[in-house]
Amino acid sequence: MASEEPKAKKQRLSEEKKKQESPSKKTPVVLSPNTLFGMGNPLLDISAVVDKDFLDKYTLKPNDQILAEDKHKALFEEIVKKFKVEYHAGGATQNSIKVAQWMIQEPHNVGTFFGCIGKDKFGEILKQKAVEAHIDAHYYEQDEEPTGTCAACITGDNRSLVANLAAANCYKKDKHLDLEENWELVKKAKVFYIAGFFLTVSLESILKVAKHASEKNKLFCLNLSAPFICQFFKDNLMQVLPYVDVLFGNETEAAAFGKEQDFETEDIKEIAKKAQALPKVNSKRQRVVVFTQGKDETIMAQSDKIETFPVEKVDPKDIVDTNGAGDAFVGGFLSELVQDKPLNQCVKAAHYSANVIIRRAGCTFPEKPNFK
Repeated sequence: MASEEPKAKKQRLSEEKKKQESPSKKTPVVLSPNTLFGMGNPLLDISAVVDKDFLDKYTLKPNDQILAEDKHKALFEEIVKKFKVEYHAGGATQNSIKVAQWMIQEPHNVGTFFGCIGKDKFGEILKQKAVEAHIDAHYYEQDEEPTGTCAACITGDNRSLVANLAAANCYKKDKHLDLEENWELVKKAKVFYIAGFFLTVSLESILKVAKHASEKNKLFCLNLSAPFICQFFKDNLMQVLPYVDVLFGNETEAAAFGKEQDFETEDIKEIAKKAQALPKVNSKRQRVVVFTQGKDETIMAQSDKIETFPVEKVDPKDIVDTNGAGDAFVGGFLSELVQDKPLNQCVKAAHYSANVIIRRAGCTFPEKPNFK
């Protein structure tokens, strides 16, 4: 028996060596369709270069982000009729799932996405765009509200965003998530991601998915998404937080969260530490908190340590649009997390994809990533 030992050890070492030699090769065993699950507000992004008259007509600032009011309703049809538009499948969660799928490349449909759309032309375009992005989108389709849209009105280097949630607000747990064929897709996933924006739509859907992840020791990830979520949807947020394994946010969201939680500090690292230590249901996994700070270092809090990761410098003249950077960061992170890669590798991929996306208009990307 003793003579078998060195042989086995040698074999093991040569296998290890092989692994080290090809770190960039994806392990096909791990990734199958529907491994990554996202649920959120699907919006069709409609972008066009417009003129000042168009902005003035709808009282839009050249560089802004607003929710559509009644006076903006006609804008969405007019922009399509009057200007050359580009369509992209959008909405925060769907963007992140798209970027993760782009980073993964093969197999297709690793990412599943649930959300609500209308039975209309924009809904059809959204379905087509999801197919083109190789994500497995299963929309709840209803005809009371039109498909949610986000108009990006571009003038020069400026981009005025007008979001009309419409159908995205109408997602119903009992009409979609609870259906057996849909719940089967949830059961297939091992990593879940939901942007905080969805807390305003369907808390019961989020809790059902979060509890499933916790019970099965899967990874549930949530994004703070916006200061108003931390402030005005605090109760919903705090109902979900005990199930959260990975919490994402940027520095303004982190500050708002710290303030609402009475953390009595404005230090982002301290806020990350305190958020990490909040009560958690699944004790088999320690919570990880990841806060981005634009061009400044990214902060990651784990049980016993705070780490910082510098962001690669980008020449300001190369920056086209920072709007999708947060979604892209999460997408890159998830693409490695779903492959069980170490957390520092997840951050590296997150920085890479955000770096690619800010050089382009909207949350768009080249055909293939160049990430090692």
